[in-house]
Amino acid sequence: MFSIPGKQAVTLTPAAARQIARLMQKQGSKGLRIGVKKGGCAGMEYTMDYVADINPMDETVEQEGARVMIAPMAQMFLFGTEIDYETGLIESGFKFRNPNVVDACGCGESIKFRDAEA
Repeated sequence: MFSIPGKQAVTLTPAAARQIARLMQKQGSKGLRIGVKKGGCAGMEYTMDYVADINPMDETVEQEGARVMIAPMAQMFLFGTEIDYETGLIESGFKFRNPNVVDACGCGESIKFRDAEA
């Protein structure tokens, strides 16, 4: 739906691709669907869900055995995003480096996008 020919909507770091491929195998899923929803103190939150069936309207990104589907309503918000997987002493998880985000809450759980008029 929202794409530039020859350019993936999102990119995965090698660490993210490995983790997504592991999760796909463990859960027996066809991939992970990412999206955004209203919520959190900054206004929006990322979503990630296991996928049993691929929606033909989703933007699909495949890399190193990992498959990520982007929900149609989220494509314009996620275009250009790099997804990483970071492992630390206290927590591990996916990190979204999204050029469309203009603000985030202090805990990092919610984000704010540019206004459509900007």
